[in-house]
Amino acid sequence: MVPQRLTVIRETARLPWLLAIAALATSGWLAWDRFGPQDIGDPIATSLAAFERQNSLTVFSAQLAPVVSASDVRIGGLLQTRQIAVIPARVDYTLDLSNIGADRMKWDAATRRLDVRLPPVSVGKPNLDEANAQYLREGVFITREAQAKLNRDNTLLAERQARAAAANPQLLDLARSAARDAVRQNLTIPLEVAGYGPVTVTVRFDGEAAP
Repeated sequence: MVPQRLTVIRETARLPWLLAIAALATSGWLAWDRFGPQDIGDPIATSLAAFERQNSLTVFSAQLAPVVSASDVRIGGLLQTRQIAVIPARVDYTLDLSNIGADRMKWDAATRRLDVRLPPVSVGKPNLDEANAQYLREGVFITREAQAKLNRDNTLLAERQARAAAANPQLLDLARSAARDAVRQNLTIPLEVAGYGPVTVTVRFDGEAAP
């Protein structure tokens, strides 16, 4: 019997929005240089403005490959079938930016440092790619009803395993690291464009010690 297991294919940080931020930063700097006032305002308000158009930010994705098996018995045990499936799955990790307010930010004017405290990263529902699944079937004859049941059972098992694997501490650490990089980049550029000069943005999550 093939044991049930889950294989991690790869993990990828998803930061495609960095190019867009760079383009906005360039155009923003040109506009500020020509039309911007001398009073550069509140750095925390500037930072919150960088988030106001994004309710949620996908910071990381994990590509998984659950390996599951299901069995079906019919006609008093005369028809016994088994199906082993490898179903690719993707799980996205997101950051709820709507929960980030001024109470989660602290600005040190002397060192030009912004400290940001983030809420936990959310783990999304596994997205199963059943079109590219691979199957191994055992049985002399598999009825249409048995096949449908095997497919349903394997789908439920694959989703359950992918959900459990997505909560793995190592994957969560990778997601949190990607979130820190995303927020740091997302805030550093607007602050520098706004005229604060070189700034330092430190990012931590709820429950982590302050720097």
